[in-house]
Amino acid sequence: MKKDIHPKDYRFVVFKDMSNDYAFITKSTVKTKETIEWEDGKEYPLVKLEISNQSHPFFTGKMKLVDSAGRVDKFKNKYKKHFEKKTV
Repeated sequence: MKKDIHPKDYRFVVFKDMSNDYAFITKSTVKTKETIEWEDGKEYPLVKLEISNQSHPFFTGKMKLVDSAGRVDKFKNKYKKHFEKKTV
C-alpha cells in the first residue's frame, strides 16, 4: 500500500437526517461549519442529510416520498401534457 495517501484527521461527526431528526455519530473527515451537542454532553461537528436509512423507502418499506427541492412537481409539470395525451 502507498503511504501518506489517506487523511489523518478522522474525528467523531454527527450526521442528522433532517426529514425525521434521526442522528448518529461516527468517525469521518468531512469538513463542516456547524456543531451540535450530542447525548454525552460534548459538542461535535454536524452534517445535515436529506435522507438516511431511517427515511429511505428501501429500508423503511414505506413509499414515502421526500422531495425537499420540488423536483417531483417540476417533473410532473414538465411532462403533464405528455401523460394527458397517453391517457385520453
